[in-house]
Amino acid sequence: MICSVVNLLETIILFVMAFLPPIIYAIWIRNTEKYNRERWWPIIFCFIWGATIAVIAAIILELILHISIAPSIEDQNITDLITVIIIAPFAEELTKPLALRFKLVKKELDELEDGLIYGAVAGLGFSATENLLYGSTFMTYGLLFFFFLIMLRSFGGCLLHASATAWTGYGYGKAIMKRTPFIRVIPYFLLAILVHAFYNSLLSFETIGVIIGLFAALTFAGITIIIVRKKIKTLDESSG
Repeated sequence: MICSVVNLLETIILFVMAFLPPIIYAIWIRNTEKYNRERWWPIIFCFIWGATIAVIAAIILELILHISIAPSIEDQNITDLITVIIIAPFAEELTKPLALRFKLVKKELDELEDGLIYGAVAGLGFSATENLLYGSTFMTYGLLFFFFLIMLRSFGGCLLHASATAWTGYGYGKAIMKRTPFIRVIPYFLLAILVHAFYNSLLSFETIGVIIGLFAALTFAGITIIIVRKKIKTLDESSG
């Protein structure tokens, strides 16, 4: 009986710690706009898309790409590094912003900053489920380590996913508003991949030291979200 209660409490803590920070960030990003703030239903849709369909699609795509390159590379460490720095950013930055293609969100893209917001929120939904998956492993180390590690992810991972996907959203929003060819979104998609890949690389290269890499990655995540929010504010003020 006591064991069941403990397991239930741990599950509740896991879900709260995994989803609460991304939800708070999503509200924060949405409220960055001062004029003509986005309606809640499209925001909620983007978050749910990122937390569900985008995660499943990204995992499938990553597995396919990983399996396709594995036979041609003998060193497993190199294969894993390619997966972390190239395959994962590509797959995840491809699936997350697809939420903006749905009519519920697409019709809301009437200001340039809107794509940044919806892209960031989709990224935060993705990070929430990532927190849940990683957090279930963190739980095995004990509650103290769990809280420490999940807080690190809640800052670095969440803000990274938000800021990277925001740029693809921005490119897509521009293409919709200015009625330009969809190919114009590609540079912003590549920027999102680059931002994501750079963050992952800081956490992957042991040559610069684990602590230094972690600090650099967290700093980078903080800087990128500041840039995104500043861009939202600038565009919002010019349109408002």
